Amino acid sequence: MLLIPTWFLFLVWVIAAGMTVTGAVTNDIVGPALLGGLVLIMMLIGFTVMQHAFAGGTTSGVVSDVERRALALTGSGDLIWDWDVSADKVFTSPETEGLLGLKRGTLEGPAARWLEVLHPLDQDRFRAALDSVLDQRRGRLVQDFRLRTPDGHFMWFALKARPVVGSDGEVARVVGTLSDVTEIKNAEERMLHDSVHDNLTGLPNRQLFMDRLNEMASFIKTAPNLRPTVMVIDLDRFKQVNDSVGIAVGDSILLTLARRLARILKPQDTLARLAGDQFGLLLTSEHEPAKITALAETIRKTIRAPIAFNEREIFLTASIGLALSDPQAPLTDEIVKDAELAMYHSKRIGGDRIDVYKPPMRARKTDRLTLESELRRAIERQEITILYQPIMRLEDRAVAGFEALARWDHPKLGRMSPSEFITIAEEIGLIVDLGQFVMDTTARQLSAWQRATRTRVPLFASVNVSSRQLLRHDLIHDVRGVLSRSAVARGSLKLELTESLVMENPEHAAQMLHRIKELGTGLSLDDFGTGHSSLSYLQRFPFDTIKIDQSFVRTTRNGVRPTLLKSIIAMAHDLGMEVVAEGAETDSDAVELYQLGCEYAQGFAFGEPMDAASATRLLTGDKTEAPRPRRYSLRSSTTSPSTTAATTTPAAPPPAAPTAAPQQSR
Repeated sequence: MLLIPTWFLFLVWVIAAGMTVTGAVTNDIVGPALLGGLVLIMMLIGFTVMQHAFAGGTTSGVVSDVERRALALTGSGDLIWDWDVSADKVFTSPETEGLLGLKRGTLEGPAARWLEVLHPLDQDRFRAALDSVLDQRRGRLVQDFRLRTPDGHFMWFALKARPVVGSDGEVARVVGTLSDVTEIKNAEERMLHDSVHDNLTGLPNRQLFMDRLNEMASFIKTAPNLRPTVMVIDLDRFKQVNDSVGIAVGDSILLTLARRLARILKPQDTLARLAGDQFGLLLTSEHEPAKITALAETIRKTIRAPIAFNEREIFLTASIGLALSDPQAPLTDEIVKDAELAMYHSKRIGGDRIDVYKPPMRARKTDRLTLESELRRAIERQEITILYQPIMRLEDRAVAGFEALARWDHPKLGRMSPSEFITIAEEIGLIVDLGQFVMDTTARQLSAWQRATRTRVPLFASVNVSSRQLLRHDLIHDVRGVLSRSAVARGSLKLELTESLVMENPEHAAQMLHRIKELGTGLSLDDFGTGHSSLSYLQRFPFDTIKIDQSFVRTTRNGVRPTLLKSIIAMAHDLGMEVVAEGAETDSDAVELYQLGCEYAQGFAFGEPMDAASATRLLTGDKTEAPRPRRYSLRSSTTSPSTTAATTTPAAPPPAAPTAAPQQSR
């Protein structure tokens, strides 16, 4: 019965039912037969419907798979790329032209039309990839390239396609997908840039600096007349600045310096940040020694220019080492080491200068381990020398005291400033012994001066204290021992602490300083103004003297002294403190500081750091041998001190002698 169509059976049933109704057929079995036939027909109809439903589902499954693939392509963001090789016609999704901002149909047509919008650096690679697919007739085409937008920018796309080979064995078409990968490529470029550039300044880092030097070495083989010059620029005492003003401000200072230096260089030169406060310069724009030296001097002056910060100015200097490439020798990374040696030589003899590398400098090269071992024996060998810089009383221009400054007279490297060995002493735990030696030596010398001078106000001496010393409870015992051995006048041996050092642990510092003060020492707050604390907050500490940082003392570019100076002096007096102004370099500085009420001044206008014998001659008035304080003077003065004092008004101290001293590191 399954072979008989259902409609035919239904037709027979209708005819039979009609004959029964009209009476043409009369039989007892006709009624049940018709009823059974109707049930059977209904079952067949249901079966047919189910059969068609399942048949329709199979067909729908094929269509859904195609749709599923189309939806997946749309959802992935990929675009269709189809090249009909025989017709040389490229078809791509309209979205491609929409992304690029091109008119509809711009990219459809011969493959050569694509070359017109391809980046010039990608054209040869794209053409070679298509030729390779056509020649090999197999494989997979994977290409990243850039397409130009109407405004001249480029977007990155990734093409993944396979060849379709025809019955003749030749490639009939190449079909695949095209993806917009601009964001991915930009992220990769940023990562690559960040890996070879300094995050703070944006300058090349040491790795990129050395890579460009190596590239230059390869280029020189074909252009021997091109000889670069390497400079290493290291900021002097920047760690002290960073500790005083904070890391954030220190970073801003480095960024400002980087921008200043970049502005005075040419595009072909490479300025890099080699380390924290160290920059490197690969100079290729200048080849004449005179011009190279002039540029180095311009860099030095650029760094010396004051940097404004919170209504004050910060002054920096740098040690610059310069190494010229040898035309007779291959260019290697040794030239950077030579420039570093010249820089260290400059820093060793005071900084703020330019030194050109010379071969004898290699003989002075000493590794850190050797310095550590030699520093441990330096005190025993009496290689640590204490120099004393005068602190003048502005009222009568008399020497009121000295600041003790340590120097290391290295047997091979010569005199080394604290910036070269104090950090090593702190790291190897020798700073406590070194500080104790400086304190003991200064106290004995101060005692001898006090016995020799017998002044109305006892002479004082200041000694710097490090954080390691302050954190040790034995410091109280050390100070007590120094005072008992030297018998100096009470309060005349002053311990100097920086503001940042005190604020590292204010509770502990306050406790220690009060106990030290009770022993009979003076306490001086050094470099006030470089931190972020106010005098009113610092009154919790028992300081009797503050030393105002030189950035507040020096005049601005317009010849105006910072307005905060007068307020600081007045507030210090209200708190019962005396004031020492650092960085006084001219006679005008001394006069104005005295008029503002400042008691003392320290700077090269009054004298350089000198040994004990020279300081003694200065105190005893030995005019034949004593070193006269080197001073700047804004007006000539040939009268003797007594005559000058008699003719000067009480509002200003006597003028200084017209002699200048170069600035040195402390």
